Amino acid sequence: MIRTLALTLALAVTGTLTWAEATPLAKDLFGAVPGPSAQPPQAIGSYARGCAAGLVELPETGPTWQAMRLSRNRNWGHPSMIAFLQDLSAEAARIGWAGLYIGDISQPRGGPMVSGHASHQLGLDADIWMLPARRLDLSAAEREKISSISVRSADQTSVNGNWTRAHAALMKAAASDPRVDRIFVTPPVKIALCRGAKASDAKWLQKIRPYFGHDTHFHVRLKCPAGSPACQTQTPTVAELSEGGDGCDDSLMWWVTTYLEELKNPPKKPKGGKREKTPREFTMADLPKACGAVLRSR
Repeated sequence: MIRTLALTLALAVTGTLTWAEATPLAKDLFGAVPGPSAQPPQAIGSYARGCAAGLVELPETGPTWQAMRLSRNRNWGHPSMIAFLQDLSAEAARIGWAGLYIGDISQPRGGPMVSGHASHQLGLDADIWMLPARRLDLSAAEREKISSISVRSADQTSVNGNWTRAHAALMKAAASDPRVDRIFVTPPVKIALCRGAKASDAKWLQKIRPYFGHDTHFHVRLKCPAGSPACQTQTPTVAELSEGGDGCDDSLMWWVTTYLEELKNPPKKPKGGKREKTPREFTMADLPKACGAVLRSR
């Protein structure tokens, strides 16, 4: 990768390529680095525009978890995330699962990815499979082939038979953790959790945020940890979004009414508007300056 980038820049100097064509994309730079930076742990920037120093690897297998899709090399996270996942997996064992199957966290140095997520750039996001773990001795090959399960009905309006009380208990445990800022779930899961909710549930339930997709996993996002002054807290915060409520108001039904209708009949976009870059189009100039040092660190 380094030789390829050097050759690209050389071609730009000779005029074979323009400088715009020669500028490497951040996703390719961060995706090519196999290990973490030799720096103190620190999340830098925002969840969808940043990087991370000193990340640590979630062991491929632990007493109550297994990291999935190892070929992606995305089982890296800030120490606070790794500790959270280990704690939550132990809770999963207490509610009756063998533990957790854990999907993508971050690349070794965070940053934009060549495929998939727009976020997961700080080592503070993690996808946890809805498939209850029953075996914790899956081989690397098995972890590439096995798939999670969907807990959403075919019409996307309710949970299906795969949703269990254990899932609900796991969501409550995750959202009750003070390290957690918010958890993204398929809208039917939020609806299911809201049914029968008590006033005392508001504090954790307001962290559960409905979002499209997320039917085969739930996405946990942690708050900016101590020691990361360059980490940008997401705004508005969950508390501001819900104004202290539990998020079980009429706006929740937007996801299974208006949103589903917009999926079928997308609104026309105005012509001539400037399109914002996506994370996969970022260059290093689009990221915090400190990300250059993270990338260069040995």
